[in-house]
Order: sequence, then structure tokens, then C-alpha cells
Amino acid sequence: QVRLVESGGGLVQAGGSLRLSCAASELTFSRYAMGWFRQAPGKERNFVATITSDGGITNYADSVKGRFNISRDNANTLYLQMSSLKPEDTAVYYCAMRLTIFSSVQASAYDYWGQGTQVTISS
Repeated sequence: QVRLVESGGGLVQAGGSLRLSCAASELTFSRYAMGWFRQAPGKERNFVATITSDGGITNYADSVKGRFNISRDNANTLYLQMSSLKPEDTAVYYCAMRLTIFSSVQASAYDYWGQGTQVTISS
């Protein structure tokens, strides 16, 4: 069973930065595509950023392009560097693993999910 554990969320002022991490228990982490999604209260879970298994291709939602950066390392960890944060970025952020090398912007395409980490941006 794959376990994904997010960390790094918190409360910051608008314009600030946060770095989210997602630690994966899967020893073959490097074989699989990963993604970050977020869900605000009363809203659907939406795509934020994705990355292929080799890290060669990334994809970002228009709302975060130029402000967020997704990356992964060889120690089974996925990251989301968030800068110039806005109140509308407030949500629970989830990491997800897709058991293929190709990423997807569809949440339904992912096989495993973390428990989420709360990000709150004050104005």
C-alpha cells in the first residue's frame, strides 16, 4: 500500500511563500507521475500542477503559472514551491500518485492520495 504524507502547509500573508512536501512510501516512486491538487471549502478538487515520472514534463493550472513550481527528488519526495500567494490560493492541498509515467490533470486518473495539508492565505 502506498502512503503519501503532505507537510508544509500553514497560514501566511498574501504575497508570501510556502513550500509543500509530499513524502512517498513507495520505493518505486521514480517510476510514477505525481500531481498536486487543491480543494477549497464547498468546491471541487482541482488540478494545480503535475510532473512526469522523470520530472521532464511539468504542467500548471493557469491560475498558478509563474508563481508555483513542482519538483521531485530521488528521495521519494515531491515538492510544491508556492510564491506570491493570494487569498484565492487558500485550500487543502493534496499530493497524488498515478501508477504510470504520464501525468494527468484529471484527479480521477490518480491512484493514491495523501491526507492533505491546509494552506491559508490572509489578505
